[in-house]
Amino acid sequence: MRLRNIPAAAPAVEASDLCIKDAASHKGHWNEIFGNDHPIRIEIGMGKGRFIMDLAARNPDINYLGMERYESVLYRGLQKLEENPLPNLRLLCEDAALLPDFFEKGELDRIYLNFSDPWPKDRHAKRRLTSRQFLERYDKVLKGDGQIEFKTDNVGLFDFSLEEIDAAGWNLDAFTRDLHHDTAMNEGNIMTEYEEKFSSRGNPICKLITSRNIPL
Repeated sequence: MRLRNIPAAAPAVEASDLCIKDAASHKGHWNEIFGNDHPIRIEIGMGKGRFIMDLAARNPDINYLGMERYESVLYRGLQKLEENPLPNLRLLCEDAALLPDFFEKGELDRIYLNFSDPWPKDRHAKRRLTSRQFLERYDKVLKGDGQIEFKTDNVGLFDFSLEEIDAAGWNLDAFTRDLHHDTAMNEGNIMTEYEEKFSSRGNPICKLITSRNIPL
């Protein structure tokens, strides 16, 4: 699907104080952005922003970052956030492949991946956000007991993700192939726009939680 260009997006993102510019300059100092020492969690691929905004509203003692690579996508979330600003949420227009350039080791507490691009062709596997290449990047920024939470309705991508987690030596803390019928894992679940749409069509939602296998 071709990304629709929104001419107003780039200037709006550039002008907004809710969007962090020059992310690399904040490496090691992200708590200064929020003015506190609360944990920092990031959603990579925030889309229209419903998930990360609901999370931030429910958890004022946790800081959140919403990341999108393209300004035209981030713009929709920015519009919503400007209508209802949250002191513990900021946005980033950056490429997730550069995550270690933006954050120090241990600076992030949790990473959320929701309905990520499946990149269905085998030659593009390393671009998938749950590939071992991306797991290596996450390892460089997560704190010792930090976790990744991943949701998708794409069974092939979910199976791939399980294989990559095992190959990379990470722990599979929990998983389900039918989130909305899994009482334990669905407790407190916040739905994204995609999740609501896919589940309304009868598509089961898969979810996993993973953490690194840290030697004692």
